[in-house]
Amino acid sequence: TGKCFYTFRGHSAEIVCLSFNPQSTLLATGSMDTTAKLWDLEKGEEVATLNGHSAEIIALSFNTTGDRMITGSFDHTVAVWDVGTGREQNLLIKMPTNNNATGKYELKGSMPCLCVQLWDAVTGTHIATLAAHSKEVLDVCFDYTGQRIATASADGSARVYNAETKQCIAKLEGHEDEISKVS
Repeated sequence: TGKCFYTFRGHSAEIVCLSFNPQSTLLATGSMDTTAKLWDLEKGEEVATLNGHSAEIIALSFNTTGDRMITGSFDHTVAVWDVGTGREQNLLIKMPTNNNATGKYELKGSMPCLCVQLWDAVTGTHIATLAAHSKEVLDVCFDYTGQRIATASADGSARVYNAETKQCIAKLEGHEDEISKVS
């Protein structure tokens, strides 16, 4: 119908990123105002404001169960949040990031890095480095099952990896310019 159900207001600067939780009951927004917000999609209300970063939040994602969320900021930190309480659970490795979390793993692609670092989001332990691009990695994500990882690069290609073996299973080429997002 094209009907707008809700307009969410509350950030004091531009919204840079957003993500639905797996149940599609919450929407998370990340902003240049250094906060992330959780919004109830049934009631159209703000549920929580996640404070802790000192620079804009440039990426965020829920884990596969929706009980945790991860945020990446230009303050060179990645934070894991408890969605139920809105409290920070863990501050992870300090480096510029694009990120995505699923289950117990976290992806971090740092700019201008040509690779992606895979970390355990609970312990902060480095698991693997995925390196196959000739220019910067601009985005990364897991599939909904947590079995595959996709990367997008300024080299005009995307890659798909097996999350268990860390092996590249597909090279997606054909764009004439950079690929900035993958989902």
